[in-house]
Amino acid sequence: MGTVRMRWLLIIAAACAGLAGFWLARQLDRDAPHLASGTWLPSPKPVDAFTLSDTAGHPYTRTDLLERPTLVYFGFTRCPDVCPTTLVKLAAVVRQAAVPHLRVLFVSVDPQRDTPPVLALYVHAFDPAFEGATGAPGQLLAVAKNFAVAVNRVELPGGDYTMDHSAVVFLVDGRGIEAIFTPPFETPALTEDLRRVAPLLAAGPPRNGA
Repeated sequence: MGTVRMRWLLIIAAACAGLAGFWLARQLDRDAPHLASGTWLPSPKPVDAFTLSDTAGHPYTRTDLLERPTLVYFGFTRCPDVCPTTLVKLAAVVRQAAVPHLRVLFVSVDPQRDTPPVLALYVHAFDPAFEGATGAPGQLLAVAKNFAVAVNRVELPGGDYTMDHSAVVFLVDGRGIEAIFTPPFETPALTEDLRRVAPLLAAGPPRNGA
């Protein structure tokens, strides 16, 4: 009888543990923000250390990126349509969302042509507060890989070329990559998403690294 009773107690304990785990999973899922235009990651994706150059030619590092909530977009200044369209929308989103300290960083995937002065003219045409970053090919490819952004140079007739790249917007804060937004980018939906997650954003890099 004692053995049977112990077995039932173990079964009941296991069932209670299972129900507790199920409740916790449901609670965590309920508490996670549901985004209309993207995905809030279950945990922030760390950003690896890097050194690029900003539009003034000064070093731009991981520490600089993590100082403030940032919308990061990879593209190039000679992009015919997707990049300018996205940047116009991001300018509107930043104004309308009114998220404290939110900024936009445009990372060039075309270092051969997008020098800091060229990049400055380009990004500031969309918003004087926009930031830009470029660097050596190896540096840029390492950053793109960390963000899981595909980049490919496509040769064109006559010796010209263009750049294929992932058209994704990343939301980064002091902990790393928090959310990923994918096309089509609609200003109202993206604005509402950013307002929804604003209280969850952290400013400043983690204490354990630069």
